[in-house]
Formats: sequence, C-alpha cells, structure tokens
Amino acid sequence: MSTRKITRALISVFYKDNLEPIVHTLAKQGVEFVSTGGTQEFIEKLGYPVVPVEKLTGYPSIFGGRVKTLHPAVFGGILYRREDAGDLKQAKEFNIAPLDLVIVDLYPFEETVAKGGTEEDIIEKIDIGGISLIRGAAKNYEDVLIVSSRTQYGSLLELLQSGNGDTTLADRKKFAALAFGVTSHYDTAIYNYFNQEFQFPGFKKSIQEGRALRYGENPHQRGTYYGDLDGLFEQLNGKELSYNNLVDVDAAVNLVQEFDGETAFVIIKHTNACGVAVSSTVKEAYLKAFQADTLSAFGGVLATNRKIDLAAAEEINKLFFEILIAPAYDDDALALLKSKKNRMLLLQKQPLKETVQYKTLLNGVIEQDLDLKTDAKADLKVMTKRAPTASEVDALLFASKICKHTKSNTIVLAVDGQLIASGVGQTSRVDALKQAIEKAASFGLSVNGAAMASDAFFPFPDCVEIAHQSGIRAVIQPGGSVKDQDSIAVCDQHEMAMVFTGTRHFKH
Repeated sequence: MSTRKITRALISVFYKDNLEPIVHTLAKQGVEFVSTGGTQEFIEKLGYPVVPVEKLTGYPSIFGGRVKTLHPAVFGGILYRREDAGDLKQAKEFNIAPLDLVIVDLYPFEETVAKGGTEEDIIEKIDIGGISLIRGAAKNYEDVLIVSSRTQYGSLLELLQSGNGDTTLADRKKFAALAFGVTSHYDTAIYNYFNQEFQFPGFKKSIQEGRALRYGENPHQRGTYYGDLDGLFEQLNGKELSYNNLVDVDAAVNLVQEFDGETAFVIIKHTNACGVAVSSTVKEAYLKAFQADTLSAFGGVLATNRKIDLAAAEEINKLFFEILIAPAYDDDALALLKSKKNRMLLLQKQPLKETVQYKTLLNGVIEQDLDLKTDAKADLKVMTKRAPTASEVDALLFASKICKHTKSNTIVLAVDGQLIASGVGQTSRVDALKQAIEKAASFGLSVNGAAMASDAFFPFPDCVEIAHQSGIRAVIQPGGSVKDQDSIAVCDQHEMAMVFTGTRHFKH
C-alpha cells in the first residue's frame, strides 16, 4: 500500500512555534501522541493525553537529557517495515507499536555558535536523539512521515487537512528528502565548527536558503542564488534581481566598503568601476563619480555608504540606472527615486562579512581567502628620490583601493578623491595604461598631475615612460620585478614619485 493512515505520532521539538494547529488537527483525527519533556507539557496544556517516551522505554531521561529516545521501543516503532512478515512478527513479539508520524527539530547548534556561546553550550547543542529519529524516519519513508523542521509545519498542516490523516508514498518521500537536507546541513555546520581548529582538507559547505533567478548570465542558462539575501538587503522598489545584477551588486558593495569613514559613491558596469569618488556630500560624490564615464554609467549599478537625501536623489534620478544601493534613504528622496517602477532600490542592512571565496572550475572547486588587505600609509615604501606629497599619497591610496577591485591587468588613474579613468582586463599592462589615458581624454578629463595605481609590478619601464609623457606625477605598485630599478630610474629621471606596497592585487 502506498497510502498510510497516521494513528500514532511522536512529537519532540525545541521550537513550539505554529505547532498548536497541527496538534489540534491530529487530535481531531484520532491520533495518539507520544512525546518528551517540554513538548509533552505543551500538548497536555492543549488538553490532550500524551504517552511519555519514558513509559515506552522503561527509562527516565538520563545524563542531563542526553539520552531520552535512544531505545528499541521508539526506534523499532519507526523503523519496522509494515509489510515485512519478519518485522511484523518481531514487532508483535516485543510489543512495539508503530509510529506513523515523527515531528522532530534539532537543537539550535548554528544559532548558539553565532551568538558566541561557550564551548560547553555549543557542544550540548549537538543533537543526538533528534537527528537519529529524523534519519530513522526518513529511511523508512515507505511507512513513516517525517517532519524535520518548523519551516515544514505549513505544508504538514495542509497535508493533514487535505488527506484527513492519510499520506501517500510521494508525500512521505518528499518529506524524507527534506529531512536528509536538514541532517546534512546540520552535520556540515558541526564539522566546520570543529574543523576551524584542525583545518582538515575537504570542501563542505551548506546553505539552506535558495531562490531561483530568472536565468543565469544569459537567458539559456539556469540560475539560482543560495544565501540569505533578505538578511543583507531590503528591496524597496523594482523588479526581481537577476544573476548579473547580483554579481554587479557584490562588486559595488565590496568596493564602496573600502571607503569606511568617508562619503563615497561608486558606479559599476560589468563588475568594474566606471566611476568612483569621495566628497563631503553624497550629491557631490555622485557628480564626481559620474564625470569619469558618463557613457558607461548608463544602465549601471550605483552604491553609496551614506544616506541618500533629496539633493542627491535629484541628480541621480536624471540617469537611467539599474540598481541603487544605500544604507538609508530620506523619504522624499525615496519617493522621487521610485518614479521608475523597474528601477531596483536596495537598502543595505549590514556590511559584507565573508572572508573566503569559492569558484568552480575543472570539475572541482578552488577556495581562497578574500583579498581583505587595503593598502595604507604605513605600507608605503618610497623608492624614488622624490617622495609623494600629502595630496599625492591620498590620491595613490584612493587609486589603489579601486585597483584592488578591478579586473586584471588594470591601471587606475585618480586625483583628489576622484577616479579619472581605468584600463581594465587587458592582456598587457601597457594596453591597460593606454586605455585609461585615452578614456580620460574622451571624457575631457586631464591626467596631468594624476596618480597611477597598478595591480601588479611593472616588468619593464615602458608604463612609467608613458605615464611621464601624459603628465602623471606619482605611481603606486607592489614592486617585486627583477627590473624594478629600471622603472625607479625613469621616475627619478623625470622627478616622479613611486611607492611600493609589497602587496599584489590581482583580480582574475
């Protein structure tokens, strides 16, 4: 038989939210309750009799609650096969009654870790009985319905009401699949907690939240986002975010986070910055950022690290853009920006906190630490006879921040808290520099006196020669080439300043 009638249910849960209507429904359908501890009290307060697990096992809850359900009287009722003659005989011989429904959740291990619990608290939140009950019931899905999370209560209630206590094989198999998703995620979290100390090799990651995207990079590609996007952003306007939107939003937020303590504005196109600036107000920062590339900004992704007021919104509203990200909006600014119904407006609730990134390739996965190093004044080593001025140092560090978030090979030109131009994703550093210089000229911006940042060292002095010819006065680079001295010599010849950081910022 593929259909099973629920006659007896084991309910033992940590969270009681939304459990009451399920208990009432089961009681109306004549289901007998078996339970433990706080869940038993919860059901009894609703007015229904409960068989304590201790009555089945003949043992009280022992070892501080570590052992309650681990007994053949419980697991036998879950695992015996209802149509197997040998199992039926043994169930009768040992007086084991069936458990047709198991509702169990797991101790909040991840929540306890996230809240900074003591090691003792964390270890006690490693569930043993609960996860065993879930696995046992899921294994015997042909006969037993397993509900392994409070997120499934709505689906369970609907199933109980529509089937009047009957469940189909398809129903039970679906809930079993969900149950193994819960247990595998739980075990992954525990393993990763312990492995912080030992760093055993192995790629074990689990994210339960997921949302289907309209498509991937292109319409013929399927796309899905795994993570808690709602925990990071509140979407205030516009259509659903796409795969490409999310990639650009990530680039924008990562870049704008570099400017902690300053009022910054960034404009992103295809993950690269086409405009970046800092200023005293969001409006001024936006106008300076927009000036660097008024063409690429069209349809771009915009982000700032300050509240957007009406003055800024009035300027931003003149541009056609896809997405705007900010930590706050004034009401009148938000009303104006909402005038375009498809325009996506995101309120960022918290900063990005990831420290590791992953990428699939060659039928596998590569993992690395995120590049969280931001070049600072203390990192700079002056390599030339002329040291950079205070304003040049500021421009060099500003350019370096952008360089770090730009596709390699890259050259970034900046001055006075403003991106002038960049050359991105080029196969040679000379091409990147030429692209940046030409781009600046095309938008009427002078590179004379600008600072130049390179994501990696100069293998030859040609970039410095070209920079000098264009009027660039200061250079920041990691250093490390066997021909570093050639580039330094050219700088000295033309009274340019060059500093080394010792840190390369490739972005492939």
